[in-house]
Amino acid sequence: MPAPVLIWFRSDLRVHDNRALAAAARQGPVVAVFLRCLSHWQCHGHGANKLDFWGRGVASLREALAGLNIPLLHRDIDDFAAAPATLLALARETGAGALHFNHEYPLDEMRRDRAVVEAFDAAGLAATGHHDAVAFAPGELLTGKGDVYGVFTPFARAWHRRLTPERLALSDTPAPQAPLPIACDPLPVLPELADSPVDGRRWPAGEGPAADRLERFLRFRGRHYARQRDFPAIRGTSELSPYLALGMISHRQCLQAVLAENDGALAEGDAGLAAWVNELVWREFYRHVAVGFPRVCRHRAFQAHTEALAWRDDDAGFRAWCEGRTGYPIVDAAMRQLVATGWMHNRLRMITAMFLSKHLLIDWRRGEAFFLRHLVDGEFCANNGGWQWAASTGTDAAPYFRIFNPTTQSNRFDPDGRFIAEWLPELAGLPAKARHAPPRDRLERLDYPSPIVDHRAARARALEAFKALGTA
Repeated sequence: MPAPVLIWFRSDLRVHDNRALAAAARQGPVVAVFLRCLSHWQCHGHGANKLDFWGRGVASLREALAGLNIPLLHRDIDDFAAAPATLLALARETGAGALHFNHEYPLDEMRRDRAVVEAFDAAGLAATGHHDAVAFAPGELLTGKGDVYGVFTPFARAWHRRLTPERLALSDTPAPQAPLPIACDPLPVLPELADSPVDGRRWPAGEGPAADRLERFLRFRGRHYARQRDFPAIRGTSELSPYLALGMISHRQCLQAVLAENDGALAEGDAGLAAWVNELVWREFYRHVAVGFPRVCRHRAFQAHTEALAWRDDDAGFRAWCEGRTGYPIVDAAMRQLVATGWMHNRLRMITAMFLSKHLLIDWRRGEAFFLRHLVDGEFCANNGGWQWAASTGTDAAPYFRIFNPTTQSNRFDPDGRFIAEWLPELAGLPAKARHAPPRDRLERLDYPSPIVDHRAARARALEAFKALGTA
């Protein structure tokens, strides 16, 4: 029997269409490994919702691997620096001759993986990374000048232009292998965390629930996506972001499903499906940005000149934003949705992020960290990219003078105040149109705060702060 081959699972918790797993299975009998690095993940800002979902995803993966007779070994490590030695020790214990893994793209993860490859190379063993989460490896798509794209639209054009069927081909799912004399490790228990995770029934983990959500989205909502995606009271989005973030479904599986539904087209055909594909391309774009502009992984602004922006030190305002007590109902409803469910509708992510960074002029990095702490789909590249867009510091940044009026946004995207009534029950008794800006003389009886900032005054303050950078 050939020597076993290790596959190191991280944010790719599936057995179907997994580049690293397929490569490992072609080489020999497979032994799976998962390294839990709780202290490091928490240091990076991941909160209880993401960590709980991650743990449940590993449990689901273990069952799927068992069906293929692939044992899953588990080790707890303190930080990324321990990964090379731990994986080498596992290779020696199992007699493995090689290691396969799928690339992750934030800076610390890339450094960790380089250290693993170097350690295996020094030990005379092969460690191979695979670009599983992207159609194009960072550095493959470049501008005419040979630079990494810093603007989405030309990136997306190049992505579609150069896409081939081979890049979207699904990897083979391994056939069950002969049982190995290696037992699975027991699943670790998630220790008590500072915050309690949301009810796991809201986000069932694993490939099965991910596939079900994709199927239901394409059947019932996909063709309406372009028209409905901005309305939080309507279930108009795919709600697949947590599953994509931890690789319980691949972007190729999603795109192949669109091709089957949209007569073989991705960028054309049905407008709703094409718009959803665009969101998947955004996810890839932000991974390219993280590699091409590593400063964004160091808490730095993509647009360097905005590092000099005079953010306000306003703990009371930040606390009101976190607690959903700003006096702007659409902002407060969105923040309460986030804390209660671990998820927030994308239109509301833009509204709340812009409110913090523009209306309150509070450093976007504080909001980015709060989101990552609560989001079950918390993923550095997408979260950072979205926050920098809203704060006008990032790629494709909203022009500094674009400052959403929360009340206008509320009237436009929650016209009947249904979403507000769901998450702010104290306002549910008001007439629908009054929920967007409750009458000041009724606030005390409603136990709802007055707006903590005036929109016009806040807008003027933000414009002055950005003009001081010389961006006008």
